[in-house]
Amino acid sequence: MAGVGKILKQAQKMQRKMESLQAELAAKELDISAGGGAVQVKISGNGEFKALKLDPEFLEEEAEFVEETILAAVQEAAEKAKAMNEEEMGKVSAGFQLPGMM
Repeated sequence: MAGVGKILKQAQKMQRKMESLQAELAAKELDISAGGGAVQVKISGNGEFKALKLDPEFLEEEAEFVEETILAAVQEAAEKAKAMNEEEMGKVSAGFQLPGMM
């Protein structure tokens, strides 16, 4: 059963790395803009929205256009944060393999 002990150690090591990475991702921020910079969204690497800024002139536009532009910026921010998160987590778990699971 020495293999089980090795697997448990690998899993514990990976868990520590993932916890550390989650803290790093929470500290990273992405800045996303839409509408030529009229809408700016700041989101952390773990998907927490930090800020939303709107150009006052932009708010004078048609309501439907403003809504669509804000939604597009928020969706892009969420997608980029998710992609960054998945990429970084994939790096951590890439070396962990269970015997017979390939």
